[in-house]
Amino acid sequence: MSVTERDRVQPGARPRPVRSLYAGNARAVMLRGWRATRSTNWLVVLSGFFEPIFYLLAMGIGLGTLVGTVTTASGREVEYAAFIAPALLAVAAMNGAIYDSTWNVFFKMQFAKLYEGMLSTSLGPLDVALGEILLALLRGALYAVGFQLVMQVLGLNLSWWALLALPAVLLIAFGFASLGMAVTSYMKTFQQMDWINFVMLPMFLFSATFYPLTVYPAWLQQVIQALPLWHGVELVRGLTTGDVGWGMLWHVLYYGVMIAIGLVFTTRRLRALFLD
Repeated sequence: MSVTERDRVQPGARPRPVRSLYAGNARAVMLRGWRATRSTNWLVVLSGFFEPIFYLLAMGIGLGTLVGTVTTASGREVEYAAFIAPALLAVAAMNGAIYDSTWNVFFKMQFAKLYEGMLSTSLGPLDVALGEILLALLRGALYAVGFQLVMQVLGLNLSWWALLALPAVLLIAFGFASLGMAVTSYMKTFQQMDWINFVMLPMFLFSATFYPLTVYPAWLQQVIQALPLWHGVELVRGLTTGDVGWGMLWHVLYYGVMIAIGLVFTTRRLRALFLD
């Protein structure tokens, strides 16, 4: 039997074989997304860049003059601005990744029908998933790099370990982008998409972003420690303040699992929607 005859779709069979899940060209999907929005990219990046800076100026420097120092989980006292700055760095990475992997993906999937066209080519669902996630990761990285430079200028990086904060925020952005796209692939209406903001806002406020974890009741502390942003905040805060230990690997593992789950569910969902 020839290759053409063997690969020909038979009635009742899957349209494409399993080997087409990944064609090794996720970069093309990412570059297409970046070029398609390059006329507005600068505006989106600037808005995401200044938002955490405004929080830092208002809370860290403004309110920080009244708060003074804050005791970290390890018992070290740091200035309030140095306490919330790494948390806002993690938030910046999260926001950049979530913006692209949720609302942008929702529009492309439900209205532009872009993925149907992509998957009619040699691209597989994993190419599309990785490409969109890498695009979200790029935006999250731009937010984070800009904010970390501001932290350096203000003297809020208290340790040389802060050099590893950039890989850490890339990991955070990757985790949120993967999970964000997986969740979005199940959304059908704008009303359902509003649930994403409903979840993101309390997570932003209660992930030890502005207050130490110890100020909350014991039962609420356990809930907070299950939130993905809390792990990101603790990871980046430990690096920028020099509070480094083996326990930080738990935060890295958390995001590794988060990335794996997001990629698996997104790939399966795209295959179910457009190939089966």
